[in-house]
Amino acid sequence: MSTTELLKGAAELFPDEVVTSAHVRHLDLPFGAGRFALITLDNGFDHTKPTTFGPQSLANLDAAIDQVEAEAAAGDIVGVGITGKPFIFAVGADLKGVELLKEHKDALAIGKGGHEVFKRLSGLAVPTFAYYNGAAMGGGVEVGLHCKYRTVSKALPAFSLPEVFLGLVPGWGGCTILPNLIGADKAVSVIIENSLNQNKQLKGQQVFDLGIADALFEGADFLEQSLIWTAQVLKGDVEVERPVIDRGEAWDQAVARGRFIADSKVHGAAPAAYRALDIIANAKNGDLQQGYDAEDIALADLIMGGELRSGIYAFNLVQKRGKRPAGAPDKSLARPVTKVGVVGAGLMASQLALLFLRRLEVPVVLTDIDQERVDKGVGYVHAEIEKLLGKGRINQDKANRLKALVTGVLDKAEGFADADFIIEAVFEEIGVKQQVFAEVEAVAPAHAILATNTSSLSVSEMASKLKNPERVVGFHFFNPVAVLPLLEIVRGEKTDDASLATAFAVAKKLKKTAVLTKDAPAFVVNRILTRFMGEIQNVIDEGTPVEVAEKAVEPLGLPMSPLVLLELVGPAIGLHVSETLNRAFPDRFTVSPNLAAVVKAGKRGFYVYDSGKPELDPEVAALLKQGDVVLTEEQVRDRVLDAVAQEIGLMLDEGVVAEAQDIDLCLITGAGWPFHLGGITPYLDREGVSERVNGKKFLAPGVASVPA
Repeated sequence: MSTTELLKGAAELFPDEVVTSAHVRHLDLPFGAGRFALITLDNGFDHTKPTTFGPQSLANLDAAIDQVEAEAAAGDIVGVGITGKPFIFAVGADLKGVELLKEHKDALAIGKGGHEVFKRLSGLAVPTFAYYNGAAMGGGVEVGLHCKYRTVSKALPAFSLPEVFLGLVPGWGGCTILPNLIGADKAVSVIIENSLNQNKQLKGQQVFDLGIADALFEGADFLEQSLIWTAQVLKGDVEVERPVIDRGEAWDQAVARGRFIADSKVHGAAPAAYRALDIIANAKNGDLQQGYDAEDIALADLIMGGELRSGIYAFNLVQKRGKRPAGAPDKSLARPVTKVGVVGAGLMASQLALLFLRRLEVPVVLTDIDQERVDKGVGYVHAEIEKLLGKGRINQDKANRLKALVTGVLDKAEGFADADFIIEAVFEEIGVKQQVFAEVEAVAPAHAILATNTSSLSVSEMASKLKNPERVVGFHFFNPVAVLPLLEIVRGEKTDDASLATAFAVAKKLKKTAVLTKDAPAFVVNRILTRFMGEIQNVIDEGTPVEVAEKAVEPLGLPMSPLVLLELVGPAIGLHVSETLNRAFPDRFTVSPNLAAVVKAGKRGFYVYDSGKPELDPEVAALLKQGDVVLTEEQVRDRVLDAVAQEIGLMLDEGVVAEAQDIDLCLITGAGWPFHLGGITPYLDREGVSERVNGKKFLAPGVASVPA
């Protein structure tokens, strides 16, 4: 089948493709180097919209290559270049269409179609050049890899092969060409390590340093400088030298390193990284076509698998649903925030103050019970600003301005009389928080929002003794505040739309992923994690060895084991939340006596790290009192997943969030739940747990799964 026929057939499967055009224009290169053909990829949208490759887009590029191929054969041009519209080169395959595919043969056609078009660039009779002028990801990177030479802009903000992150492999040449260009070890870093490190992006300088690009130019006149360099290459004035690739033991060691990374991140639970590493391993012989064929098969297999569907689902949650929160009030109701008050000056409060300061750039005032604590909180913010200055993230003028905006006072009346948004981050006890809000309400303006960063207490109860409870809203951040995107916005029983709209508007300025939640015990993330952790603790209490309980959930590919997570959260906080939920739901949430003993002993976790890896602390082991019921890993895993599925089903029945999608969005952005799971509900659906526990799946057919 010809490339044209292949793409025409595939185009019928992508009815909503945003088509990318491939315009050819001709220009005379400087220094008399000759006539040159430049292909520009452009989907016709504004310059903030990404350019993607679907079947029709590939067909357009194929047609452009037809034109330049004929010109090259006739001797009318000396070279061909490819670039993108301003600020965006291309970001790869059209994932909206990919997730609609139902048949393996159709998925295979997409892989083959891309390969056939891109390979034509490397087969032209004249030298080919890729000019990475802006964001380049996936297929956008790969089309450039098929060219003989590449330049990159210093201003390029994002460059990656993110396929493994989503549950695919770089399937249009990435797994095969890249290790043959820069060596297996660097390729493993780009394809495996960066992808599994939350889709880490490369900047222009890094792309050049890795050897992916042959020249680096400033963004302001990038294309002009690239064309001058092209002329010098064609005239022989510039010779591009590339290192000899080590195809011996170093190649095998690089692949082994990649497998170690994959094991540490996904524990064998997700196939994409391993399929990519198999292709990289076989690319050692330099047979490109063999590699392309392997990429086609791997791509088709993974497109039809659950991981890719879950990866796309997760990507869409973060990029779309996360930016348009379900249930958020009309944004026109939001009131302006020109000053922020923070009650408390401890670590969490200080982190909040820094975040509000950096994002809103308005006056921020902290209060606490004594001057020493206030000074320490303000000092923390100043020190963090100095770190930003030292790293070149801000200049001296901005550092001075930010420092001047943050102050600390003991008198709430002095600090909050003109504040528009006041958030408390004090001890997690309902009486303490009620007292704080009563004091704040007495001095704050009538329009000020009163927000609580509580992790598990009732927002409605907190507001119940106030004159104006309608302006109290839950504003629950996750630690570390600067890193985790999630912000659970909690609507109390009497919270009004204007207060809620203001909270969402502030969240957007803070660049957080806001999810609306009902005022229910522990809200979303902490409720699910506490049920999850509670079952792990229960089986340990009953007699299952700690290492068996921990290893049981490795197939989920979580970023860390349950007890390591407990150490990060803090055993005392974990115990407090479990006690809160036990009071609310005593039939499902237990309070582990062993966890209570660990907290009472002042232990910071279950493990010590003297050997460089986590090992059960002998002092903790001595504290543990266990029964004689020993479960297998499979039995533990089933029990934990059944508990989580039950809890999520109950939360949806209670209306804690609008849909299962919000549960997944919360776990991905607030707890680092893996993209390849799609959060949790797609995994529970795929494994049959949802139906076993609740009698039905959480998601409709085609949502994070192959369409029916």
